[in-house]
Amino acid sequence: MPRPDPEQPPAHDAHLHAATLKRLEQSSGRLAANAIARMDESLPWYRAMPPENRSWIGLVAQAGIAAFTEWFRHPETPQAISTDVFGTAPRELTRAITLRQTVEMVRTTIEVMEAAIEEVAAPGDESLLREALLVYAREIAFATAQVYAQAAEARGAWDARLESLVVNAVLSGEADEGAVSRAAALGWNSPEHVCVVLGTAPDGDSELTVEAIRRAARHAKLQVLTGVLGNRLVVIAGGSDNPLQVAKGLIGPYAAGPVVAGPVVPDLLAATRSAQAAAAGLKACSAWQDAPRPVLADDLLPERAMAGDPAARDQLVEEIYRPLEEAGSALLETLSVYLEQASSLEGAARMLFVHPNTVRYRLRRVTDVTGWSPSDVRSAFTLRIALILGRLAAADPQS
Repeated sequence: MPRPDPEQPPAHDAHLHAATLKRLEQSSGRLAANAIARMDESLPWYRAMPPENRSWIGLVAQAGIAAFTEWFRHPETPQAISTDVFGTAPRELTRAITLRQTVEMVRTTIEVMEAAIEEVAAPGDESLLREALLVYAREIAFATAQVYAQAAEARGAWDARLESLVVNAVLSGEADEGAVSRAAALGWNSPEHVCVVLGTAPDGDSELTVEAIRRAARHAKLQVLTGVLGNRLVVIAGGSDNPLQVAKGLIGPYAAGPVVAGPVVPDLLAATRSAQAAAAGLKACSAWQDAPRPVLADDLLPERAMAGDPAARDQLVEEIYRPLEEAGSALLETLSVYLEQASSLEGAARMLFVHPNTVRYRLRRVTDVTGWSPSDVRSAFTLRIALILGRLAAADPQS
């Protein structure tokens, strides 16, 4: 007499499973309807959704129950649950429904199916159906996490490309309304004060560097658009009218070397001016070996002018030379003589045939007019360069 094959279920078990499978197939539509009714009753966010999204969720619930039926029919065959279940809905659904909401939807559907086990399973097959449902619930949970992880990765990659486009447009002087729209899609809500900070990017994974900038920005309560372009780490920061403070708050992720903050501008469209000043400052920073870190691009005006930056030359003339010229020839003459006399009050007074107190008063006026103090070595250097550029501009009829 042949021995029974242990791999083959007894005939009565196979009959029970077939009966349960048939009942499950017949009940799938009703179970899906019950799951939808339970969601409508217990999930406020589901009731508030547009009809189109609710219909997609209904299809997902039906697909989930159909996938479980196939799971029960062939428990030994690996099932592509994420494709079978979530493939029925459009990819945009992962944006409309959060992961938490999807978990609630899956939990509700599983609960409805679990409550119907006694009714659906053939007598004696209840335990087997319950165990199969538990295993399926575990797999559907993993599939849910995978779908949202893939969607997050896709969004992250797309957002990174979008952000790179915005940063590059600002740096290259091509920022337009399109760049503003792309920035808005990334969460940039048009802060009033914007500046650009430039420095050397560290070696290694640029994504880790960008994430470090984001953490620093959150701590400093700043909005940022950032990216690594070549060997430069570029940060467009919004939310503060103090560019030096912004740079200090974000300096951690930068590699060793100078970090330059451009001037504050009103919005993203004007950020090109800040970026160009910061880039010129980064290029000229090697000429000021004792420059602080970070440093303002405006503090590097003389080095930028000598390196050929036309914006720096114009700024020195317009913000220093022209105001002194308009304030009267006495200020220009006194400043020039004072600088030529190695910053000596007495020497300047002798050359001008005035009292030293008169020189001292005029120098205070120079500070008031320009914001630069002739008695400070660094400021005196800046004033000297501004005088030279101003005279050259005045002598050039084309200026």
